[in-house]
Amino acid sequence: MEIEKFEQLVNEGIKDIPQKFLDKLNNVGIVVEDNPTLEQLKKLKIRKNYVLFGLYEGIPKTKRWGYADVLPDKITIFKNPIEKSAQSEEEIKRIVKETVWHEIAHHFGMNEKEVREAEIRKKSNDK
Repeated sequence: MEIEKFEQLVNEGIKDIPQKFLDKLNNVGIVVEDNPTLEQLKKLKIRKNYVLFGLYEGIPKTKRWGYADVLPDKITIFKNPIEKSAQSEEEIKRIVKETVWHEIAHHFGMNEKEVREAEIRKKSNDK
């Protein structure tokens, strides 16, 4: 998939986030990279057969005290792992949307367990 098309899917994923959360999403850059860096994988202690679709790097809103003069938080969506895991363009779109939501949830202070539980609730409500 061309990078422009993939970036468009990321933008669509962002637009699907409820406005009440987007209004509070400040000082956050959302970017697309082909793959995670070796440094990112080491920092997260990613195992060989684990696939990383996205990464939130920053200070969650729940831990911001005296938050000033800092670099923006960063959400990275990784194109190649998503494409390799998906069987179709529609599945790429779904994974991108879920990954954007997942990483934004980290920005709002949810840890991995809380995000996973919220994803399960969200999927059961969508049925």
